[in-house]
Amino acid sequence: MSRPLIGLIPAAGQATRISPLPCSKELYPVGFRTDIRTGELRPKVTSHYLLEQMRLAGITSTYVILRSGKWDIPAYLGDGAMLDMNLAYLIMRLPYGQPYTLDQAYPFVKDATVALGFPDIIFQADDAFGQLLARQAQTGAAVVLGLFRANRPANSDMVDLSSDGRVRSIVVKPETTELTHTWILAVWAPTFTSFMHEHLATKQAKRKDTSSRGAEDRTPELFVGDVIQAAIEKNLRVEGLLFPKGNYLDIGTPDDLAKACELAQGALTRARHVN
Repeated sequence: MSRPLIGLIPAAGQATRISPLPCSKELYPVGFRTDIRTGELRPKVTSHYLLEQMRLAGITSTYVILRSGKWDIPAYLGDGAMLDMNLAYLIMRLPYGQPYTLDQAYPFVKDATVALGFPDIIFQADDAFGQLLARQAQTGAAVVLGLFRANRPANSDMVDLSSDGRVRSIVVKPETTELTHTWILAVWAPTFTSFMHEHLATKQAKRKDTSSRGAEDRTPELFVGDVIQAAIEKNLRVEGLLFPKGNYLDIGTPDDLAKACELAQGALTRARHVN
């Protein structure tokens, strides 16, 4: 690709739905991996799955954006040598939602193709990032979203997709909906990186104006889906790619965390039986 390709991983969450934990949720052990040097089994943490998917698509440089205090993440993942990747770490500055966390990387990714994934979501799909990157290169879309059938629509960004693959709208956490698919990963071009940066700057200026007048700030938390919807309304091209055979688990919820652990234990048992 003519532009640099950089991964972005927001890891600033507080894991309130499954707290307290003995570690950051991104490092919660879910399954096992084979150490490439020794051939022995080692615990496989949640974020390892996402990093593997990125590396499979040729993404070798990734920024992990942290909240102050989550130092166990860089202590464990280090410089990325475990996955033959280059990892670097940034600290979030504004606590108003994930878009602000991602915008912390703006100076480093503004001229790059960005691949976004969430480290607390384990998904299965054949070369998902590779397929998204191919679609973006083919169409020139500002954003391409990876779409999966939603497990919990009321807690998801639900996507209205046209028959030609264009995203008509995104509905964030609807109380009721007939939409069936959510997005859990994305790639985007510098046009969207710039749009998000300017969009957030405008919102932050309004926050400062509200504060300067002594008024109470009632601005709700902003989600990435909100920014993508704003981009759609400004006529940026947003496309969606369906993974009909794909599935995912959000280990930030107790039920999915328990299910992920059960599946990992079952896989380990089968592997031992085969060996």
